[in-house]
Amino acid sequence: MSLESPVLDIDPLIDDPKTRIVVCCGSGGVGKTTTAAALGVRAAERGRKAVVLTIDPARRLAQSMGLTELDNTPRKVAGIDESAGGELHAMMLDMKRTFDEVVLQHTDQERARAILDNPFYQSLSAGFAGTQEYMAMEKLGQLRALDEWDLIIVDTPPSRSALDFLDAPKRLGSFLDGRFIRLLMAPAKVGGRAGVKFLNVGMSMMTGTLSKVMGAHLLRDVQTFVAAMDSMFGGFRSRADATYKLLQANGTAFLVVAAPERDALREASYFVERLAAEDMPLAGLVLNRVHGSGAAQLTAERALAAAEALDDLSEPEDPDYPDDADDADDPDTADAAGTADADPVAGNPSTPRLTGEFDESAENLQSVGIVDQPGGKAGLRTADGGEGTPSTDSADTSSPESPTGSPTVPAPAQEGDAGRSTNPDPLDADRLAAGMLRLHAERMQLVARERRTRDRFVSVHPDVPMVDVAALPGDVHDLEGLRAIGERLAQGQPTAA
Repeated sequence: MSLESPVLDIDPLIDDPKTRIVVCCGSGGVGKTTTAAALGVRAAERGRKAVVLTIDPARRLAQSMGLTELDNTPRKVAGIDESAGGELHAMMLDMKRTFDEVVLQHTDQERARAILDNPFYQSLSAGFAGTQEYMAMEKLGQLRALDEWDLIIVDTPPSRSALDFLDAPKRLGSFLDGRFIRLLMAPAKVGGRAGVKFLNVGMSMMTGTLSKVMGAHLLRDVQTFVAAMDSMFGGFRSRADATYKLLQANGTAFLVVAAPERDALREASYFVERLAAEDMPLAGLVLNRVHGSGAAQLTAERALAAAEALDDLSEPEDPDYPDDADDADDPDTADAAGTADADPVAGNPSTPRLTGEFDESAENLQSVGIVDQPGGKAGLRTADGGEGTPSTDSADTSSPESPTGSPTVPAPAQEGDAGRSTNPDPLDADRLAAGMLRLHAERMQLVARERRTRDRFVSVHPDVPMVDVAALPGDVHDLEGLRAIGERLAQGQPTAA
């Protein structure tokens, strides 16, 4: 019996006008971006004016929204049903462009140009650890300040750990407040000849050492960058603190997205605990790509047992050997074999090798050896296409030519027989059924494994609301696919045995 958890109701969450921000978070590869986009489509078609902030989405996701590209500017998504008064915009975070906008917004033009042209800044804005996460929060603050949308849905950056989104602003703040940065800021804070003397006496040894380690050009770039950014460092910290408080507000809801896999749910468990420690509002857990079966009453064990039984029934018998090894000691069988071997007319192609009463295997014996016959054939066809009664005389009709010397003409196919076998082999049907039973057994084993993984999470966090989203047979390529995901989010129920 599967453990049950409270049900996460998506529609009341996105319909509530007090809900202004929904943050989809979780480890990489669990469907955060698709979930965020599906929530945006559903919210817009239910009357909300929503914007989805995605981070590094796949190109097919932009195409599914009907957009040729996504950039740092919100773009309206066409094809949304706006009869309820809602609309949807989408954008993709451009980390460097967002950093540039912050610089241009919070400093004068001359200093901004010095910062933007600085090589160290260009490297920092493009790839410094934590910059993407910080800029995602910076962009979230900008969108909220504009107040053009009543619902902002954020897809957190893909990262190795789900905790990076919350840790990044503090890491960047620690970097800006670090001893190394403060030391490099000292020349900018000390002016006049006293400062020059101080630098010559106190800094010459340090800068000489750093020049050897970092290179003279890099050290100058860093010092120039720090001097230009001195007035902005306080702004970075204050905005990060403001956005952090915004995430703690009542109008924000966190959705932890995971897949029914051990590593993904472990990350989800850590994130749930961290959100609780930071007093951030957790709406619930979205469990993506959950597998099920329409024949859950047939267990994997029973399916495998049935498949093995069908395999036993469908094992073919070797026609080259007798079914019973004792037949070799049977005098009648030995006499028949001796008669056949001693037959003086065995070389005559029109004479059967066995004499006497017709045997069922006689139709398959000719002077040239064993020839295949259609499965299930009860008699031999005559030259005129009819079926004759098996007899010793009918053996002549199985020869390459009829007694008159004309070739044997096969019977014409009956109407409706084209494209299918006249006599389907029941062994093939048994093999097909056995294969399907094994596939069902594999699916039920997967379902059981996912259920056990889910139950472990529920046992640790029994009060976290959950919604299970059934796996789709293919990828999402258009708005209809996003709508289907939205329907499953709204109607999904926790899986129970």
